[in-house]
Amino acid sequence: MNILWCIVVLCVGSWGLVSWMVPEALVEIFLGMLIPLLLAIGTIVLVERTYQKDAMRLTALLTKAFVGKMLLYGVYVTVIVGVYSFHPVPFAISFTVYFTGLHLTEALYFQTLFKGDQRAVRKAS
Repeated sequence: MNILWCIVVLCVGSWGLVSWMVPEALVEIFLGMLIPLLLAIGTIVLVERTYQKDAMRLTALLTKAFVGKMLLYGVYVTVIVGVYSFHPVPFAISFTVYFTGLHLTEALYFQTLFKGDQRAVRKAS
């Protein structure tokens, strides 16, 4: 669970820093960070639990998570841009940066998680 604290601290810290430099976009930057951060945390928790219990179910879980995330991101961006009155450019930049960065972080974390388990199996045999 150490990775969760790291991404929360990095996301909130970067939001604070950028919001300090561009205070008129405080809310837009936060909204661009919020859903990618929450979904990254949820994905990491689900993958870790599923991997520990039954690694064979991981592909099905990740497929469902991908479809669910795709739908949720679409609805979220539509609602935020369509309903909320604000500056869309800082939101779009923030959302893109956090979305990309958090997905990259997830991928790298899962790679180390799965490789570490394979090394343990090789040492045992």
